[in-house]
Amino acid sequence: MTDRRSYRSKQLTQFIGLIACLLSGPVWAHDPIFGIGPHVLFKGGVEIAPDMHVEEAGDESATETGLEITYGLTGDWAVGIELPYVNKEAGPVSASGRGDIKVFTKYRFWRNDTLGAQESAAVLLKVKLDTANGNANPALGTGTTDTILGLTYGYEGRKWYRWASVRYRLNGTNDAGLQRGEKVLFDLVGGIRFRPTGYLEADTVWLLELNGEYGDRADLNGINVANTGGTEWFVSPGIFWTKRNFAIKAGVQIPIVSNLNGAQNESDVRVNLTLEWHL
Repeated sequence: MTDRRSYRSKQLTQFIGLIACLLSGPVWAHDPIFGIGPHVLFKGGVEIAPDMHVEEAGDESATETGLEITYGLTGDWAVGIELPYVNKEAGPVSASGRGDIKVFTKYRFWRNDTLGAQESAAVLLKVKLDTANGNANPALGTGTTDTILGLTYGYEGRKWYRWASVRYRLNGTNDAGLQRGEKVLFDLVGGIRFRPTGYLEADTVWLLELNGEYGDRADLNGINVANTGGTEWFVSPGIFWTKRNFAIKAGVQIPIVSNLNGAQNESDVRVNLTLEWHL
């Protein structure tokens, strides 16, 4: 009799765990649109994500379309590559072609699961390679190899989401002796799911991000470049729609504070659209 009760108790525990997993299924696959989050793939998982990013600032604009491929080495460690194609316009001059390839890795070093919610934190390393078409005017790449380090925290629940992250970008020096200023990026993000859904249902999360960018002045052969660097802040509404292993992320960055050094075009708007498949 005791063994039978123990067996039933074990079955009930497994059943509750399964239901909790199914009910919270859509929760685990979300990250911010413009910031970074701690989400990683399951071991052996593949994420294929075509995306488009548009920036406009004064008479300059840039549209980058690309493909991001990510692979889950373990349940906490992922690696990936970004393959961009860029179109730039500066006044009457335009150019298009291959952009700078980026390779990256993300490691989730902390995770705390509760019923219907998860907290986690991760570190990010991304390297932008010097691979763009080099003879375009305006330039499609920077002519440098740059390194980005990031730290991110996230809370994902059945209704509420929150993320915080900071990134530091160290830029290399090009052949002309120009080193673009180092950059620090801050992100605070909140999200809400107005109607909780099951794993098999379409799921919508609305996001609101606060994104800040601080850049040092560029350096040309040991001399500061006047019209470079400064601070910009953006408020960024967005949406994250998922259906099982497919997702659509879309958002708009709207500038609210701009304090750039010298004569620079202030950002007018930025738009991001990403499609994601988990295989």
